[in-house]
Amino acid sequence: MIRTPYLLFLGDAPDPLAAKVAQGIRDWRPEFAIGQFRMEGCKADMRLPDMNFQEARAAGAQTLVIGVANRGGVISKAWKAVLIEAIEAGFDIASGLHNLLTDEPDLVAAAQAHGRELHDVRVPSVEYPIANGEKRTGKRCLAVGTDCSVGKMYTMLAVDAEMRAQGQKSTFRATGQTGILITGSGVPLDAVVADFMAGSVEWLTPDNEPDHWDMIEGQGSLFHVSFSGVTMALIHGGQPDALILCHEPTREHMRGLPGYKLPSLQQVRDTALTMARIANPDCEVIGISVNTQHLSDAEAVEYLASVEAEMGLPAVDPFRQGAARLVEALVGKQSNLAA
Repeated sequence: MIRTPYLLFLGDAPDPLAAKVAQGIRDWRPEFAIGQFRMEGCKADMRLPDMNFQEARAAGAQTLVIGVANRGGVISKAWKAVLIEAIEAGFDIASGLHNLLTDEPDLVAAAQAHGRELHDVRVPSVEYPIANGEKRTGKRCLAVGTDCSVGKMYTMLAVDAEMRAQGQKSTFRATGQTGILITGSGVPLDAVVADFMAGSVEWLTPDNEPDHWDMIEGQGSLFHVSFSGVTMALIHGGQPDALILCHEPTREHMRGLPGYKLPSLQQVRDTALTMARIANPDCEVIGISVNTQHLSDAEAVEYLASVEAEMGLPAVDPFRQGAARLVEALVGKQSNLAA
């Protein structure tokens, strides 16, 4: 078990989006987030108290969580000395990076010397099966995006919270390091061997009651040439009954790929449905989630109205406005499936 509460390590993150792990914990488990630790040059700010290690330990923090998701998921040399200092100050370390803490001999030696724990969240702990494509009981909803880091996790957490608030049966299914740190369980999908990715999603979303919904956290994008594979595994392994399209309207290009423009919502709808209906012919797109954090209130309302008119589907920012309209659409889908 990862001990809480956390001190969130923002390192030298070049922008707020690079610290999306920390942001997710701050927004969805604020009781875990004691403060933040930033190195020189850090451009991210979670609006938490800046603390050194002694201050954070005095405030009760138990684990330093690496809150940065950099390209390639690496531990830089600049971070290494800071992480060792944290271990010496009495912190466990938790990380969702591809570069495992336990693969770094100096970190392992420091942890052993000081009796601390190293937690690599992005290490599969189960021998997952190869997908068999058999239909499972219960209902499933998957978030699919125009790009990476557009709000797929936030969308499904918000929909799950609203479903349960309304007395509906729902479970959020984490498929990435941030979701796992928030909820305490899930599948680190991008660390699963390719042949077993779809099977791991089948394992994550097993048979359930007919009126129960699994809210499956989306990953990557079918249109992102670096990370489309994880999206396909979610679509086929998840066998979703419903899709929610996720979009961030101020992006000038795909994240990390300046030569690639974002696809339109229509392209994502049509491509994702074509792929989803291979495993579940009854799959439908039920709504659109738009990340409007970079728009003013007036701009957000205007943009959402234009998307809704164009797509003929409810379009909301579930973090800003709530997810009630998306839940209404899901409940309607459930009624249609039961009819």
